[in-house]
Amino acid sequence: MCGIVGMIGKEDASPLILEALRRLEYRGYDSAGIATLVDGRIERRRSPGKLSNLGRVLSERPLLGRVSIGHTRWATHGAPTETNAHPHASDEVAVVHNGIIENFRELREELIAKGHRFDTQTDTEVAVHLVTDYLRAGLSPAEAGHAAFKRLEGAYALVVMFAKHPDTLLAARKGSPLAIGIGEDEMYLGSDAFALAPFTSRVIYLEEGDWAVVTAKGAEIFDAAGNPVTRDLKITSVGASLIDKGEHRHFMKKEIFEQPEVIAHTLNAYVNPVEGAVALPELGFDFAAVSKLTMVACGTAYYAAAIGRYWFERLARLSCEADIASEFRYRDAVLPEKGLALFVSQSGETADTLAALRHCKEGGQHIASIVNVPESSIARESATVFPTHAGPEIGVASTKAFTCQLSVLAALAIRAGRARGTLTREDERRHIETLLEVPRLINTLLEDDEKYAAIAHELAKARDVLFMGRGLSYPIAMEGALKLKEISYIHAEGYAAGEMKHGPIALIDETVPIIVVAPSDAFFEKTVSNMQEVMTRGGRVVLISDRKGIDAAGDEAWMRIEVPAIDPLFAPLLHAVPAQLLAYHTAVVKGTDVDQPRNLAKSVTVE
Repeated sequence: MCGIVGMIGKEDASPLILEALRRLEYRGYDSAGIATLVDGRIERRRSPGKLSNLGRVLSERPLLGRVSIGHTRWATHGAPTETNAHPHASDEVAVVHNGIIENFRELREELIAKGHRFDTQTDTEVAVHLVTDYLRAGLSPAEAGHAAFKRLEGAYALVVMFAKHPDTLLAARKGSPLAIGIGEDEMYLGSDAFALAPFTSRVIYLEEGDWAVVTAKGAEIFDAAGNPVTRDLKITSVGASLIDKGEHRHFMKKEIFEQPEVIAHTLNAYVNPVEGAVALPELGFDFAAVSKLTMVACGTAYYAAAIGRYWFERLARLSCEADIASEFRYRDAVLPEKGLALFVSQSGETADTLAALRHCKEGGQHIASIVNVPESSIARESATVFPTHAGPEIGVASTKAFTCQLSVLAALAIRAGRARGTLTREDERRHIETLLEVPRLINTLLEDDEKYAAIAHELAKARDVLFMGRGLSYPIAMEGALKLKEISYIHAEGYAAGEMKHGPIALIDETVPIIVVAPSDAFFEKTVSNMQEVMTRGGRVVLISDRKGIDAAGDEAWMRIEVPAIDPLFAPLLHAVPAQLLAYHTAVVKGTDVDQPRNLAKSVTVE
């Protein structure tokens, strides 16, 4: 979603703002812009499309000024044009905004009646004119900002710059993340610490409802009622170097190939390999006493939770549900006493997941989270945090974060099984030994990269692709379909294999590839039977299985992908990788924007 940066510095700020915006490209955007103060007036440069377009505008028309705000926009209200690109401005005020102002229509009508003229189709512009209106009524910048913030409904992170007050920026947070960076007589604002890392490691995270007056000397922070508050200063561990693709063509490819390393890092944080045991710090809850586990997530993280549900139920006999965050709050789920709510998110800022977290907190659940960003909103609002140690994930399509989430969920399920007496010490040791083999086995999968490219040339010709699997392979089928459609724009669906004859089989003909995820587990024979039904009707099957499964299935499959043998319980950690590589190479063949696919954002910070 949109990215915000701002600074009060000692030198011309626009080159630094542009560099910070590049660090936010992974969030997804369709236009960008920068505003600075020059001799008491607001100057702007904006452009639709990639940051390279904005860079060309700035090279042709440089932007001076040491006070600056910048923005990468993901369009909600109004098309991604230069006119609708942020920052929005009047003669007196400039604003950048992440989120949605839900009551903008009423405010817009009120301000038009007062003589304000609107130039854009966006909801954000009402914030510009509302603050301007209060300034013209004689309020100070802080008073005008606070009065405006109180009237805005919805979710927002806002930074406001004033033409006549060159050493003041206002910041406000309601539902969208915003951080203040502390420098030496310099101050910074950003959507996350990654954007601020080149400038400072000292960061203050605004809490829900907070707003701040930022000058070169520091920041005064207030709560929603206007009372002064103190927020903790954090020393962030985010690296200052801009992530690059290394030897790979795309970030997604690099992140797929990083999985052996980051899964190993993640497992090392959760298991003791010498003892073959799960090693966790104090949890703040007792798995043995948990009455029900509720897991909530969005997108790929939801599919990780769906796999986790199988693990917790099978290994720990713990009643478990996995829910899509955007639906969870609206079905009035039962939240029993001694319930544990576990939230899974790469960014830790997903708006629907954060709202579900707060709902569960109000329902008396113990709140835990699996996140890749320890400084994120979800992490800060959780009683127990389980980091994934995947490192920055830049590609919009999640890959290494997904398998690291699975690694954490597997370790937690084993721990729960031991705590609840459903696993013996020998069971735990055996499962840990299996998990520790995963990085090596994924390395062997990655050696066959050219094979995936060859299959992708055929998949790229298809209009529709179906994925199917049973048991633990069903969520992998759904995840594989999601990967393919989000980066190649091919329509793809994932189904439980046993459900094919209840409707989807009507779609099958010789033009529809079917990707079957079928490790040689207890479901294998039934899955092969479903596969035969598909092939009888002309469907072209790509079988993903281990050597035993491929031999048992015979030679009738159109194409076969061999996955190393592993305990079927943990096969999803391996089978995720072929699904990722097939999607990646298909997108490359089709020439789509692999790292930043159309209409998608890395961090979805509005509902």
